[in-house]
Amino acid sequence: MTLREGQRVRLAADIGVGEATARPDGAVVAHLSLAAGTAGTVERVDGQRPPGHVVLEYERLMSLLGDYGHTMPAESRKRLEEEVAALEPEWRAFEEEGARVTVRVRLDNGFVLDGAHEDVLTPA
Repeated sequence: MTLREGQRVRLAADIGVGEATARPDGAVVAHLSLAAGTAGTVERVDGQRPPGHVVLEYERLMSLLGDYGHTMPAESRKRLEEEVAALEPEWRAFEEEGARVTVRVRLDNGFVLDGAHEDVLTPA
């Protein structure tokens, strides 16, 4: 779904907000959740989710391997290939998600949901 500013949306699932509040004796007092179906208006579309540290490191090491791997001593190249292989699952997961955008939504109940992924919202 392509979101745009001013569009009416609803939460597709319950969303927990923050952490549970506890008393000094450790008893949990409350936990705030926003219910599925809560409606609101998209205020801002932030664009593609930025890659995390692991994704950036994978891309840096792949570039290094591609540009200079053929000139490296065998042990260094092997160690670099092992590092790349260890980071590859997270990089693949990021690539499979595609261009995932985040939005700021002002809910009708007065709450503001910022940095929400578009997959937790449906058109209202």
